[in-house]
Amino acid sequence: MKPAIRFIILAISISLATADVPVWGQCGGRDWTGETACASGSSCVVQNEWYSQCLPGSTTPTNPPPATTTSQTTAPPTTSHPVSTGFVKASGTRFTLNGQKYTVVGGNSYWVGLTGLSTSAMNQAFSDIANAGGTTVRTWGFNEVTSPNGNYYQSWSGARPTINTGASGLLNFDNVIAAAKANGIRLIVALTNNWADYGGMDVYVNQMVGNGQPHDLFYTNTAIKDAFKSYGRAFVSRYANEPTVMAWELANEPRCKGSTGTTSGTCTTTTVTNWAKEMSAFIKTIDSNHLVAIGDEGFYNQPGAPTYPYQGSEGVDFEANLAISSVDFATFHSYPEPWGQGADAKAWGTQWITDHAASMKRVNKPVILEEFGVTTNQPDTYAEWFNEIESSGLTGDLIWQAGSHLSTGDTPNDGYAVYPDGPVYPLVKSHASAMKNRA
Repeated sequence: MKPAIRFIILAISISLATADVPVWGQCGGRDWTGETACASGSSCVVQNEWYSQCLPGSTTPTNPPPATTTSQTTAPPTTSHPVSTGFVKASGTRFTLNGQKYTVVGGNSYWVGLTGLSTSAMNQAFSDIANAGGTTVRTWGFNEVTSPNGNYYQSWSGARPTINTGASGLLNFDNVIAAAKANGIRLIVALTNNWADYGGMDVYVNQMVGNGQPHDLFYTNTAIKDAFKSYGRAFVSRYANEPTVMAWELANEPRCKGSTGTTSGTCTTTTVTNWAKEMSAFIKTIDSNHLVAIGDEGFYNQPGAPTYPYQGSEGVDFEANLAISSVDFATFHSYPEPWGQGADAKAWGTQWITDHAASMKRVNKPVILEEFGVTTNQPDTYAEWFNEIESSGLTGDLIWQAGSHLSTGDTPNDGYAVYPDGPVYPLVKSHASAMKNRA
């Protein structure tokens, strides 16, 4: 879901002093003109053609190898917090943790690492989800900027991206990890956005090919795909040994069209499926511990079907994507109102769940409803949807979106937010209990 509320955050200038690069800082890569000597106790390690990073593990600072080197290093855990136990795995249509059933219930909190929250505010946000029985939270592992400000993970200067490893970047995501861990929450982390919020795919296209170029070049242009792989390598490898991460998602809601609506005219379901095959297999080469999903909306590819989400017009084929061997589980979203099904959102959404549960059973992989919401008749509609999730055997669900009343004000509300004192929160709590107790 494209967030309806945007944040204006005070700009923070980021400058590099002419001194040794600190641990986790950038020290090399193609066209890099900054410092290359790492602080004592770390060494400059090539992550990809565009990006070398000062990693701990050497008593003597060293200069980076040539930018063409393709070696790869998995970064060790970056926090001193207690390590979560075990990695979530997929087994048939279920998830397991340390050999036991793991139930995916919880919510979306895209904003937790991107809106300048203190660590105590992050803890409260995760605590509100955990208090409703939540085990899992989906969040953004991306923010592409061309003018560094606020919390962001990658900045662009022309066609050259630079990963932000500082306090406003990956160090801040370390805080997200720590707060989730402290509340017994596992994270599903999306690596880019189909939409313009927080940068996303169009920033890659605009910076590397040109402003206004087709959105779907993100899936086919070799240089863009390499840049996305570079970002994925740096982000994923940092947390490859962190069990608090449950899974990586390639993107939030990939489609042929993005926010601008500009396409090449040649993008089809095959375009997106081929990209998903390539990128999911790539993530597996970096990180063998974590699950991988696509993050798509679960649209079917049935031309001529009576309603739009089944017709394949957005470039998504749920069943083809579910069959990809390097995709461990599938996702789908449900927004009947903006999808033109508002006349009977409750019934349409119930059937949408039923159909995806049937697909899940045919392929024998976990499937989760990872975003869903209505803005009218919420308690009645959610109660029926929860009933169908429980009775259909669907693996799990994450409501859009979690809400908290923080000391600094309420977290974002686009009409869907579920706050602890709202009418939907008790339903979420009872549903979580039912899902955990389900055979």
